[in-house]
Order: sequence, then structure tokens, then C-alpha cells
Amino acid sequence: MSILVALSGGVDSAVAAALLVREGLRVEALFMRNWEEEDPSRPCPAEADAADAAEVARILGIPFHRRDFAVEYWESVFARALEEFRAGRTPNPDVLCNREIKFGVLLEHARALGIGSLATGHHARIARRNDRMILLRGADPEKDQSYFLHALSQEQLEASRFPIGHLRKSEIRRIARELHLRVHDKPDSTGICFVGERRFRPFLERFLGRREGEILSTDGTRLGQHPGVHLFTLGQRAGLGGLRGAAPGPWYVLAKDVAGNRLYVAQDPEHPWLQSHRIRAARLNWIAGSPPATRFACSAKLRYRQPDQSCIVEVLDSGEVLAAFEAPQRAVTPGQFLVLYDGEECLGGGIIVGGDAPGLARYGFPP
Repeated sequence: MSILVALSGGVDSAVAAALLVREGLRVEALFMRNWEEEDPSRPCPAEADAADAAEVARILGIPFHRRDFAVEYWESVFARALEEFRAGRTPNPDVLCNREIKFGVLLEHARALGIGSLATGHHARIARRNDRMILLRGADPEKDQSYFLHALSQEQLEASRFPIGHLRKSEIRRIARELHLRVHDKPDSTGICFVGERRFRPFLERFLGRREGEILSTDGTRLGQHPGVHLFTLGQRAGLGGLRGAAPGPWYVLAKDVAGNRLYVAQDPEHPWLQSHRIRAARLNWIAGSPPATRFACSAKLRYRQPDQSCIVEVLDSGEVLAAFEAPQRAVTPGQFLVLYDGEECLGGGIIVGGDAPGLARYGFPP
């Protein structure tokens, strides 16, 4: 049996490949380059990652491939993310990247190489139940990545393996040290998938430009000027600059009036305008192919690393869902994902389109 491992140059995918080699499988490795760096003065981290991935493949004695999917990434992931930002929403490109690139384009490429299965270094687990694939959280709660994988289909899960999903990060680094892989202590990557760490606002301005507008208090008092509502997200503290005549101390984004290009702020990080009890999500992907019921209790995450939040989910005739939460949810952000869980199992999720927080309902994102 052959399997293709997506080697990123990090320790997780390196150990994933090593474990598959131990199983006696015929393993091949592929490094994806998915971003075309436009700033020649900026060092390209992809080249350093590619070198690390190639060294891992050499030590493990497996074939190594490099492929450039920058065009596919731009068209299927980044261009869509830019449209979301333009509309005043805050997307999560990593979810789309997993569905469209890692388990889409790359899986198709594996099949073109005559390889039917794909493995990655994701912290998650796959199991089979009643002839259906289920997605489970990774064993390390600090590293679990099921949130980013909730949009995968049954076909994608059927063809995939997560060899490190049952391990904690400390065990993964130990295995890498024992194999004399120099990536054993390499820091985990952060930032947008394949784009890397950036100063967010200048990076986004390169593609979307500036559109200056007013910064207002909740009573309509003009406090300053912003460079564009698309450059801010709800609940954000930093980056507002000097607010004219305003009290000193931190200010927080409460609402984005996209049509009027206005930003509303206050100094209370728990302001009522930020609090939602009901959240609407659309374009649901159910891992099992359908929801467990038309109304059910579960837990949810509205952002990565958020502790589980108890809720009651109602599936609407439109296919959208309404999630009612016991505790108020701060800074619910359209464009992000509502991901649902039943214990260890990830049920699926969808894109947040609104909530009943006053700051959302007042400016175009109703519950």
C-alpha cells in the first residue's frame, strides 16, 4: 500500500511520515509551495521549510517531491478570503485551505501519481462508525486541529490519515529527537495557512487598499478616523490609534457599519453590543452527511482554542442552523466558523452569518 505524506518542514508531518514508514508502508513525501512572495526584500520561509522537509525525507529514505500550487491557492482560498474582508466579514482561510488545497488539489495530485491515500501532520483522529467516517479531536487538547478540518467530506476523510492524532506534542518531539531529525525543536508555524506570519493590516492593505471613515462612540460622538472597516474585527483592541478627545486607555471595536464605513468603539471589553446568545450559521458541512437531529444539544467553538460552549442547535428548513447558548458569547464574528462537537466527535460546522448581539443586528448581521 502506498501513501503520500504532506511534508511541511515541521516536526508534526515529519513524525507522521516516520510512523508510516515504521508500519512498513510505501511512503512518498511532497512539499507544497502555495504562496508567491511578492516582496523581494522579504526572506522566503518556504525555501527553509522545503529544505527541512527534504532532509526529513532523506533521513527516512523516502522519495521527495516538490509542487507549486500557488495559482490554485490564490483562486480557491485567498481570493475568496479577500471577498469576505471586502464585505466586512472576517474569514478563516485555514479551513478553506484544508478543504480545497491539502485535501483537494493535493489529494488529486496524489492519485495522479498512482497513490490513493494522503497523510498529514494534523492533530486530529479519524475513525469508522457504521460505514461512515467520523472526525475526532486530537489527543493533545492544546494542539487539537479538528476545528480546521470540520469542512472535509466523507470522501476526503476516507482517503486520509492523521498518524500523530493519538500523540501529545511532547511525545512527537521525543520521537523526532530519537530519529535525529533537526526539526525536533522547530517552533510551530503560525499565521495564515501558507502565507505565514505578517503584520496583518499592512499585508491586507496591499490587496484591499484603504477606505477612510469615521470612528464613533455608541452615542454617535465622532472620536477619530479609521483606514477601512475591512481592516478591523469585532472585539479588537489594538490598532485604533489616537482617538480625539477620548479618555485614555484601551478601546474596543463593537460594531462595523459596512455600508456607512463607520466603526463603533467603547472602552468596555464586555460591552453589551458584543454579547450574543443566539448565533446563525450557514453553509453547514455535516461530517456524517446529515445532522444528528433537527434539534439537539452539543458543544461548540466559535474560534480556535476557545473552550467548548454548551448550546442547543436547531436546524432550519433553509439548511442554516440557530445555536442558542447558555452563556453569552463575546465578539461573535461573521465569516468565522461555528464548529459543533458531541464529546470527542466533531459533527461539522458552518460559517457564522449573524447573531443577536446589538452590534451585529444593528449593522447588517441579524440573528
